Amino acid sequence: MSSFVARDGNAIVYCEGAFDSSYGKTAHGLVRFTRRYRVGAVVDSTVAGRDAGEFLDGRPSGIPIVSSIDGAQALMRTAGAPATHLVYGVAPDGGRLPETARLHLLEALRSGLNLDAGLHDFLSEDAEFAAVAREAGVTIRDVRRPPPRAELHEFTGKIEQVTSRIVAVLGTDSAVGKRTTAVELVRAFEQMGFAAEMIGTGQTSWMQGLRYQMLLDSMINDFLAGEIEHAVWTAWNEQRPDVIVLEGQGSLMNPAYPGGYELLAAGRPHLVVLQHAPTRHEYDGFPGYPVHPLKRQIDAIELVSDRRVAAITVNHEGLQPDDIPAACRAISEETGLPAFDVLVDGADGLAVVLAEHLELRPGQ
Repeated sequence: MSSFVARDGNAIVYCEGAFDSSYGKTAHGLVRFTRRYRVGAVVDSTVAGRDAGEFLDGRPSGIPIVSSIDGAQALMRTAGAPATHLVYGVAPDGGRLPETARLHLLEALRSGLNLDAGLHDFLSEDAEFAAVAREAGVTIRDVRRPPPRAELHEFTGKIEQVTSRIVAVLGTDSAVGKRTTAVELVRAFEQMGFAAEMIGTGQTSWMQGLRYQMLLDSMINDFLAGEIEHAVWTAWNEQRPDVIVLEGQGSLMNPAYPGGYELLAAGRPHLVVLQHAPTRHEYDGFPGYPVHPLKRQIDAIELVSDRRVAAITVNHEGLQPDDIPAACRAISEETGLPAFDVLVDGADGLAVVLAEHLELRPGQ
């Protein structure tokens, strides 16, 4: 993808106890794609001994899952690419550091690894973490740290200058695959001959190395719309792409993470793609809170944005491979919209549908 920058170093992704769950979504994203790091290993003792890509998607990635940070370091030294970074690959509820992980991360710092973490607990401000990092001569980067207020932008309306077509990838829940679909959609647009940029809105996108981004859930509310507008406008102003793809956050009707409205209001998309997990009946991590019906979520998006949902993308969690085509057909029959599983089939078909709606033609 043209929208990614150079790598920072060789990374171990720490995902202890979470790689086989939605809490491991940061690690999942880094296994599937990153230009910021060369990922050499994933740490999760509960599923160690597997290839991370094969475990996730049935396609080997060459990234082994190992049981410890020490084991990952030894493996990467033997491979001739010693680790330089430990990346915290878990997305825990509330973005807080579990006590069970604390000792492991301190161990990584003492061993000489730089630490990148997308938590709301800023580890660089933790006295013990800061002292260990200083002693070891390594760096802690708190990815979710908000920019200085002096650098933040207010909404101005300059997004109306943008001539690129804008597609928002929203979801019916959190941790449902919006970012992965956005990445695959940008790839598919580029393969069709269109210039495409992606606007990242979360810590995993930062770790994947997106050129244009803002971290929606760490932003001061008064500047949230302005930062979305500024990211979209900057991507257009600097690159003049045919298409800009906005990564969604949370979901419009999620009781805990109602992300999405600001992206619709300030990002001004021309079309929306809606990511959905048909086997999910309750919001992720919140038993007793049923997921609102798919049709109601489509209606809500179209009402508040005055833009159409053009397609549904399917998260196949809980489905057997042979059941996925039937699930897509059922969604299409229910909604009247095309449905795609981009992890199984790629995003080419989705990109064709969107290009037709947007009246894009290669080479125009």
